[in-house]
Amino acid sequence: MKDFIRRIIVEAFQQADIDFNVDSFFNNSPLLRYLDLKTGAIFGNTKARRSLANIYAIYSILHFYSNDFFQKPNKYKQFVGYDYTKLFAFFRKLYGGEKLQNHALNSRVNGEFRNKIVPETGNDLIIINEGKYAIHIEYLYVDNFDVSKIALRIIEEYIRLLVSKDNQLLTDIKELIKMKSVKKKRAKISELLNEQSEARIFEIISFSILKNHYKTTKIFFGYSPEKLQKQYLTLYKTGRTNANDGGIDFVMRPLGRFFQVTEVIGSYDKYLLDIDKVMHFPITFVIKTLKDKFSIVAQLDKYIKQKSGGMKIIRERYQQAIEEIITINELKAWLNALDSQSIDELLHDINTYYRLELNLPFTEIDDYFYQQ
Repeated sequence: MKDFIRRIIVEAFQQADIDFNVDSFFNNSPLLRYLDLKTGAIFGNTKARRSLANIYAIYSILHFYSNDFFQKPNKYKQFVGYDYTKLFAFFRKLYGGEKLQNHALNSRVNGEFRNKIVPETGNDLIIINEGKYAIHIEYLYVDNFDVSKIALRIIEEYIRLLVSKDNQLLTDIKELIKMKSVKKKRAKISELLNEQSEARIFEIISFSILKNHYKTTKIFFGYSPEKLQKQYLTLYKTGRTNANDGGIDFVMRPLGRFFQVTEVIGSYDKYLLDIDKVMHFPITFVIKTLKDKFSIVAQLDKYIKQKSGGMKIIRERYQQAIEEIITINELKAWLNALDSQSIDELLHDINTYYRLELNLPFTEIDDYFYQQ
């Protein structure tokens, strides 16, 4: 149980002047245990997604429930559910909810809840009734105590912590912009590149460094030697972190190179899966590690050989699909090689893509860049 969840539960019972065992209460509430599972993204080294869609699906129902049916179990048992349009409009207005879809209400919460919290024979958390939705009453009570307001407070505190965490990087960028020393700017950006970086921050900073690193590389492109044209390499970000991008995080024009951001994990299966997603089109892996890239190449090559079972066609299929390995070491080296103007453009890119990632408005930070 996370500390902030424990604190909220304890405070709720202190206000009610009830003696209880917090661990026993928590363990007897599948709803609270599910929220504990889904609120890991506030920690810096977490691999967890923010899970806003799942959390807001629950929060939207509980928000209206707490006003209509709190501590009214008999009345609630006659309830047929809240309209989808009412719930959807509500959670679309919440922090980071502008572009969320309806998948959580319709299936994702229940599928994960049954898979990780209750047995397969257990009830769904969200009752779906022909476009109407309600939380199953079984999960709203623990020993006749309605847990809905505790759940609401947990979600609200989670979002508050997320907002604080999100704003920290933007605060750092604002301070960096005001710095006069390019050396200090490089050093601060370099500090953000580490193995403990949150996935979305690492991906955005990696993209910004690579974009500014490649932009000065020119090639000659054309359909015939007589019609060659000079072009500079341009990197594009395909979508948001954790998006279903089919194994492509960045795309380079005009060469058509694919880049996938990942990290060293116990198994290299994910690398091969990314290769399979794009039908074995060559991929450059940008890896969140300080290990030497040649050691990563050797380990990956060894894994591919084991996976192939000695089959040449399988081994070559994967080996030839790995175009390049880029680690934190290369990113830092390329960062240090950027000039003053490129460093400022890099900060602009981080600011832009981080705000797009989080659906945050642009502010005076952006005015600074566009006035230069």
